[in-house]
Parts: sequence; structure tokens; C-alpha cells
Amino acid sequence: MAPPSDNPDDARWMRAALSLARRGLGRVAPNPAVGCVLVRDGRVVGRGWTQPGGRPHAETEALARAGAAARGATAYVTLEPCSHHGETGPCADALIEAGITRAVVAMPDPDVRVSGRGFERMRSAGISVETGILEDEAARLNAGFLSHRLRGRPIVTLKLATTLDSKIATAAGESQWITGPEARADAHLLRMTHDAVLVGIGTALADDPALTCRLPGVPGAGWRVVLDSMGRLPPDAALCDGARPTVQLVSSDAPEDTPSGVERIVVARGQGGGLDPEACLAALAGKGITRLMAEGGGAVAASFLREGLVDRIVWYRAAFAMGGDGRDGIAPFGLVRLSDAQRFLPIASRALGRDRVEVFETGDYAAWRDWGPAAL
Repeated sequence: MAPPSDNPDDARWMRAALSLARRGLGRVAPNPAVGCVLVRDGRVVGRGWTQPGGRPHAETEALARAGAAARGATAYVTLEPCSHHGETGPCADALIEAGITRAVVAMPDPDVRVSGRGFERMRSAGISVETGILEDEAARLNAGFLSHRLRGRPIVTLKLATTLDSKIATAAGESQWITGPEARADAHLLRMTHDAVLVGIGTALADDPALTCRLPGVPGAGWRVVLDSMGRLPPDAALCDGARPTVQLVSSDAPEDTPSGVERIVVARGQGGGLDPEACLAALAGKGITRLMAEGGGAVAASFLREGLVDRIVWYRAAFAMGGDGRDGIAPFGLVRLSDAQRFLPIASRALGRDRVEVFETGDYAAWRDWGPAAL
């Protein structure tokens, strides 16, 4: 692979393409969220991003907007254009037919149906192709897609909303509301960027959450998932309201009754007796879910952290303490040696009204080539 271009305009236009790609997060699974900007003579003549449901693709959207102006343009694309026939034709062919003369692409597509073939098609057609422009940023943005294709699981964002001393409820179980309206609105926006939101049955029974995105003018969240080993979700729960699709993950010994409007998937139990977290993630990957937001409660957080399956933590903290008799945001999970703890890097921190949100990540996204491949 040729070294990335050092042209500052290439980085500028690729950042614009990445910004467009972010619009698709949480709405395009199992496809990647891709952005495309067409530039000719220093002017944008077309732009596009992957549409809800994964199609139309970003390149065809940009070409449709550009029309004849695409001829002779440079295409800035955040992921290698596809080269296979699915429900739409190959984007690499569409770019060739439109007459672009140069393609600047952030990163290759690891999908076995593409994996370099898009680059080959364009180069064979005489298009100059440069790759690796802002690759780390593109890999971070599409970490869910990469994880789905290479590790056989979605990325996991653990969302916590706690007091300063990491409590999520009083000893009597009161938890609404620990954080203020600004933090709660931000969490709803976070839901929007994920394909699915997950809670444990304890939270489902205690809080009866709907797990939707309740902000004016904002698209609704996608799948709702409940870890419910013994199938205790009641038929009148908010998760059974049909507003969004719901998946109930249960063990093989759960009663057979499934609430109306809920899809039940049987998964194996883990060593601790609860549902095996890796098996749960594999089952969700099988549904095409690439980005999973785990919201609670403490047992769910502990189970994913214990297995090293959390890729990102978004921690909302209210500026008060509850004391030792409050309920912990993360349940005990048997850590004995510090070296066994999953480590994270601080990424961002900002105030939200009287609260604060902090973001931590594993930092593994740049090493995505080491993730697989995994068979799905």
C-alpha cells in the first residue's frame, strides 16, 4: 500500500466525509456508516452518506447529487467502495462509470466480498487511488462494523449514570433521577448512535424502561435487548409495546412463554451461571447488530467488564455522594489481580448542567487488522 498523501486538502475533505459518515451511526447496520465527498477544481460537487437500512450507499448518493459534474472529480470516501452485487450494484463501478479520475480512501473494507477488490477495479479502470488518509479516525468511527466482520461481535459501549461514589440507587431502590435533564438528553443522543440498547432483567423489572430515544425530531433508537435468563419479562412491560423491535436473550431452561412482540433467542450460560456474555454478543451479531449500548444495571456492567468485552465507557456522574449503603453501579465480579483488569484511556470529559460525562476507550481501534477474521 502506498503511503498516505501529505496533501492538506486531502485530509480536509476526508474529515468532511467522516463528518457525513457519522450521520449513519445507529441506523445502517449491518452495513458500515460511510461518507463520500466529490471535489472538482477545489469545489464540492456532490456529497452523500449511507442511508437508513444501509442503502443507498454513500457513493451513489454523492454521485446522484453531482450528476455530470462528477466527471473529472476526486472522490473522498471513508471506506473502500464495494465491489460486489447485493441489493445495489458495486459502488466501485458507479464511480468508474461517473468518470472520476482520483479516489482518496481512508481504509480498506475487511468484508471478504470486498477486501481490496474495490481498489483493484478502480485502478484497472485508470483511476488514481490513494489509501490510508485518516485511517485511524475512520476505523474508530466504523469500529462496530469492523468488530462485527472480524471479531464476530458488536462493539460494546457501557453507559453508567452514577453518583460521585459510583452508586446507581439508594438502599431502598430509588434511582430516578440521579443525573439531571442535560445528562439524560445526552444519553438519549448516545442511544441514537447505537444499533441496540441492552439492559438486564433486574433493571427491566425495577424501572420498566422503554429504551427509546425520546427527543423531539430525533430518530428512534433501534433494537432493544434484555438479558433475561429465566424469561421473567412480563407481557405488559414497556419493552413489549411494539414501538421498537425487542430481543429477549434467555437460557435453554427458561419457560417457553414469550411475550407478544418480542423475539426470543436462546444462548448458553457462562461459568458463573448467568448468560454467557460472549454468546450474547455473538447472538446479537447474528441479528446484524454492530454497535451495542449496555445501560444496566450493575450485574450487566460487571459481566461484560469481567470478560474484557467493553470497548467504551460513557460515564455520567452527578455531583453528590450517596454513601456505602447505596447500590453499586458495577457489581462485584471477582477480580483478584490488578493485571487482570481491563484498562481504558481517557478520551473526553465535559460538563452537562450540574453533572459531568467522561468517556473512556480501550484504544484498540487502530489495531483492527489483528481482530480477525471471524466467521459469522
